[in-house]
Amino acid sequence: MTSDFNRRLELSRRHALKMFGASAVTGLAMVSSTRAIAHPTFTRYPFRLGIASGDPSPDGFVIWTRLAPDPFAEDYGMPMQAVEVGYEVAEDRGFQTIVRQGTALARPELGHSLHVELSGLNPGREYFYRFNAGDERTYRGRAMTTPAPGAPVASLKFAVAGCQNYEEGYYTAYRHLANENPDFVYCYGDYIYEYRDAPVRPWQGPVASVRQHHGNEIYSIGDYRRRYAQYKMDIDLQRAHAAAPWLVVWDDHEIDNNWVGNIDEDGTDPRYFRLRQQMAMQAYYEHMPLRMASLPVGTQMQIHRRMQWGNLADINLLDTRQFRTDQPCDDRYGSTCDAVGDRQADVLGRQQLSWLMDNMRGSKANWQVIAQQIMMMDLDRRPEEPGVQVNTDSWAGYRVPRRELLDRIASSGLDSTIVLTGDEHQHFAGELYRDGQQMDGAPIATEFVATSISSGGDGYEIRNDMVPIRDANEQLKYVNSQRGYLICEVTPEAWTSHHRVVDRISTHGGAVSTAASFRVERGRPGLIPA
Repeated sequence: MTSDFNRRLELSRRHALKMFGASAVTGLAMVSSTRAIAHPTFTRYPFRLGIASGDPSPDGFVIWTRLAPDPFAEDYGMPMQAVEVGYEVAEDRGFQTIVRQGTALARPELGHSLHVELSGLNPGREYFYRFNAGDERTYRGRAMTTPAPGAPVASLKFAVAGCQNYEEGYYTAYRHLANENPDFVYCYGDYIYEYRDAPVRPWQGPVASVRQHHGNEIYSIGDYRRRYAQYKMDIDLQRAHAAAPWLVVWDDHEIDNNWVGNIDEDGTDPRYFRLRQQMAMQAYYEHMPLRMASLPVGTQMQIHRRMQWGNLADINLLDTRQFRTDQPCDDRYGSTCDAVGDRQADVLGRQQLSWLMDNMRGSKANWQVIAQQIMMMDLDRRPEEPGVQVNTDSWAGYRVPRRELLDRIASSGLDSTIVLTGDEHQHFAGELYRDGQQMDGAPIATEFVATSISSGGDGYEIRNDMVPIRDANEQLKYVNSQRGYLICEVTPEAWTSHHRVVDRISTHGGAVSTAASFRVERGRPGLIPA
């Protein structure tokens, strides 16, 4: 592990020198010179932020933890030295058959977080892992390796979740999600929210916040670390991480509301916003089960990547923030203006788009999956007004790149494409056309939008403002405004998505149910009630 870490670190250092100059790599150079504490003693439990696994491959996965005995203190209760942490990986829950064990260094430059990349394991099976430091040990977590490339796979079950504003409710949905025993969890983003504490939510009533953020709006690396720590100490979130490996991508609140490129919502000078981005990206890496390939360099971070599940599904994780041009119409929700049709507008960037289409055209899997953040359906959000009023922070605000992507999917004969989305704080199910207001021919792909874990509070079966939107947009087949998550069950013949909801999150003990289920038949885009 140590030699692999140093090799990857050197590659990141060289890339940083090339891209940003010598000043950008000072922190990287410091890492290998830090003296390590081999057998630490802690006055408080050091694994308070839990454990996680992620980014599975046929022969391994990442396991993660972070040492933080006092998460809100200036030094998080840790010395400014590397600390040795042990890990074990077993084939059974009781750790009778241990297949990997070793030590790795939790380094102060990365907030004493640890990302152990395991390899050489068997494909297509579950494993269990745990960490120890000094005399302290974690609970066990469950991880999975993916099936071998191209191997026949009969079924897959996974969850889709995100948008978990800490102040707006308990993570009851995560407790239920963990009990579903999914093969993995796709987290589409908004893992944290950057806002200051708000004891009262005036836009909702007034309504008292269910619980409060620690501190003001976050800007520094310490701010972001403490915010992640507050979220990760939630026991239901820890249950969900321990239950299955996660595939994570970010949306906007991991840095700042509605950011794109080097633009924030307040018009901050990009030179200063880039400083905030660097700190937010580092904190994101520190707290997610990501591989070293995603270690940020300056304001660049490799988030888009692919996971293959045998011959059943190829899952492409996209980044719809880092390479996007500014939102049109001054980023006003429910707007229309000429900029919506800007031919220079972009969402993915040319390189990421080419990467995506190469993956999809070359795929031999039964299903091609686009896992991303912002709705692709181009809904008319104010049908009572003239023209088509769109959500300008979604693909609908970028008409030209949206149509280009759908044209490429259609012309490539990719007739089993599923788009997985979040961001909207509601469940949606719908069909994708080049123009959702003029639906010529069969749909090109099918989109499922997962509602939020907590953002938006308890919610309703359907909000009053969504009724005319549902009725006026034929492409939209379903909407629900409660909290919850998606469960996707996949076979070679059909894809079924279950919209799971909880009846309340403002108090503990909410019950879970399936609000609706829809099936898509392979080779026939479109929704069938299941």
